[in-house]
Amino acid sequence: MSTDESRIRALIENWAKAVHAGDLDAVLAEHTGDIVMFDVPPPYDGVLGIDSYRETWPSFFTWQATGASFEIVSLDVTAGEDVAFAHALLRCGTAEEFERNPANRLRLTFGLRKESGRWLVAHEHHSFPIEIA
Repeated sequence: MSTDESRIRALIENWAKAVHAGDLDAVLAEHTGDIVMFDVPPPYDGVLGIDSYRETWPSFFTWQATGASFEIVSLDVTAGEDVAFAHALLRCGTAEEFERNPANRLRLTFGLRKESGRWLVAHEHHSFPIEIA
């Protein structure tokens, strides 16, 4: 694993810990000002910019405080010279949700770019698989 891949892995692992802790400042810390996020809940056309990204977290933290987990199960990172991507699977849900569907995973994709020697998240995509009857 390259040094850049290790740094990105640590960045994402620290981000996930910050999300689980409800630490908004740490969640935002390693993101670009022009972050683009496609999330599970609306808005349907995504979230554009760090201010809009910031606004998405309080309701998630409130839900998570009910006892939900947010933990990385697997993480893959590929880094180039100044851009990188990563994808991860997370256990994200309540005990009741995992009782009903223990295999359910939150799928995350990250696009990163290096700015002034520092890796920052420029794109996030969060999704859950759905079963169509």
